[in-house]
Amino acid sequence: MKHTITIVGLGAGDLNQMPVGLYKIITKAEHLYLRTKEHPVITELEKEGLVYQSFDEIYEGHEQFQDVYEEIAHRLVEEARTKDVIYAVPGHPLVAEKTVQLLLEPKEDTHYQVEVAGGQSFLDPLFAALQIDPIEGFQFLDGLTFEEDELQLSQHIIICQVYDAMVASHVKLTLMEQLRDDYEVFIVTAVGSREEVIQKVPLYELDRGVELSNLTSIYVPPVKDSHALSHDFRTFKRVIAALRGPGGCPWDQKQTHQSLKKYLLEEAYELLEAIDNEDDLHMVEELGDVLLQVVLHAQIGEDEGYFSMKDIIKGVTEKMIRRHPHVFGDAQADSAEEVVRNWDEIKRSEKGETKEESILDDVPKSYTGLMKAYKYQHKAGKVGFDWQEIEPMWAKVKEEIQEFTEIADEKQDSTKQMISELGDILFALVNVARFYKIDPEEAINMTNAKFYRRFSHIENEVRNMGKEMEQLSLEELDAIWEEAKKKGL
Repeated sequence: MKHTITIVGLGAGDLNQMPVGLYKIITKAEHLYLRTKEHPVITELEKEGLVYQSFDEIYEGHEQFQDVYEEIAHRLVEEARTKDVIYAVPGHPLVAEKTVQLLLEPKEDTHYQVEVAGGQSFLDPLFAALQIDPIEGFQFLDGLTFEEDELQLSQHIIICQVYDAMVASHVKLTLMEQLRDDYEVFIVTAVGSREEVIQKVPLYELDRGVELSNLTSIYVPPVKDSHALSHDFRTFKRVIAALRGPGGCPWDQKQTHQSLKKYLLEEAYELLEAIDNEDDLHMVEELGDVLLQVVLHAQIGEDEGYFSMKDIIKGVTEKMIRRHPHVFGDAQADSAEEVVRNWDEIKRSEKGETKEESILDDVPKSYTGLMKAYKYQHKAGKVGFDWQEIEPMWAKVKEEIQEFTEIADEKQDSTKQMISELGDILFALVNVARFYKIDPEEAINMTNAKFYRRFSHIENEVRNMGKEMEQLSLEELDAIWEEAKKKGL
C-alpha cells in the first residue's frame, strides 16, 4: 500500500483567508510537517493547539538552500514509508516551492504518492497591494538563483525568496548592473496579512537596515525611460528597425548588403587599430560600430523576408555547440591544437567535402592578398606541406629577392614578370611570419599606422618652421623622421 504525501498551501495572509477545506486538513492531520513555522497562519493555529514538526532547524545545518530543500524532501519521503503525512508550505505549493518540485519529480522509488491540495498564492494579494496588472507584462524570479541576463526591465518584476540581507545584496548588485543606483523599488513583506508592509526604497538601500524574512519579495516597476534601456540589445534592434522603417532615415532605408560591404571592412580595421593601441574605450566604440553593421544586415534580411537576427544567432549558437563537443558533448580535447583539429574535422563533415575538392576552396575569395596567402599556407601546412625550421624559409626569401633583382636589372620591359616575382617575395615573407605566429595583415597595418604617425610628425614640424615639405631636402626630412622614432612615435 502506498502512503500519501499531501501538500497544503498556508496561503499568503491570515487564517481568515484560508479555505475551510485546507483548514480541516491541517488541523486534523496526525502527522503534520512544516517547511517553516514562520507564517501568520501557524502563529494563529498554535493558539488552537496545533501539533506539528517544523523543518526550520535544517536551514541552519546547510550553507546552500538547494541542500536544505533536498534534505526536507528526503525526510518526507522517508516518513511516507510508514504513514500518510501532511506537508504545509507558505503560499501555494506550486509557486516558488522547490521542495514541492523535488517531491513531484519522477523517481524509481514508488512507495509513496503525492497530492497537492492547493492554497492561495501570494501573487494575487501582491498584485492588489501594488495595484499592478500582470497582463502588461510580468516576470517572476527567484532571488536565490536569478541571473542578470534574465531580466525583462520593461515588465513588472517580482523577485521572491529574498530571505535576508545576503540575498537582498545579491539582488541589489545584479539589478544595479542595469539600473540606476537610485532607481526606486518596493520591499513587500507578509502581503495580504495584517502584518503587511510595503516600503519604497532607492535600489542602493535594498540591503541596508531593512527587516527581511521568508515572506519578503522585491517589486521592480517597469522601466519607462527608453534611454535607461539603451544597453538592451532589443532596444538597439528596435532603433535600427525604426531607421529602416516608414518615416525612418533615408540613408538607412536605401542601404543594401552590397552597399554596406565597405563600411564593415572599414569598421573592422578601425577596431583592429583600437586593439593595437590597447585603447579599451575606443574598442567599445568600434565594437559597437561592427555590431551596427551586423544588425543592419540582419534588418535588411528581415525586411526582404530572407533571414532575421534570430536566424543569425541560432545558426552561430548551434555551430559553436556542434564544434565544441569537448565542452558540450563527450569528446576530449586537452590542448588548443586538438580543439583546432576537431573543429576542422567537424567543419569538413558539415560541408560534405570530398577528397576531390581542394582544402583551399573554403578560403574566402574576398580576403586581402596577405590574408589569403596566410590562410593558404596554414591549410597546406596542416597536411604536411610545410617546412619545420626557419632556415629554409629565409633561404626561400633570399632566392625570391635574387630572382626579382635579376629581372629588374634587365633592360627589357618585364613589368609583368617583376610583379610576379615581387608577389613571390611577399608570399615567402608571409611564410616567415607564420613560423613566428605573426599575422602579416596585422603587421602591415601596424607599420602603416606607424608610418602615418611619423609622417604626420614631419608635416607638423615643417609647418612649425613656416615652410612647405618640398622646400626641405630628403636628408632634412629624414632627420625629423629619426626624431619621431626617438619619441616613440
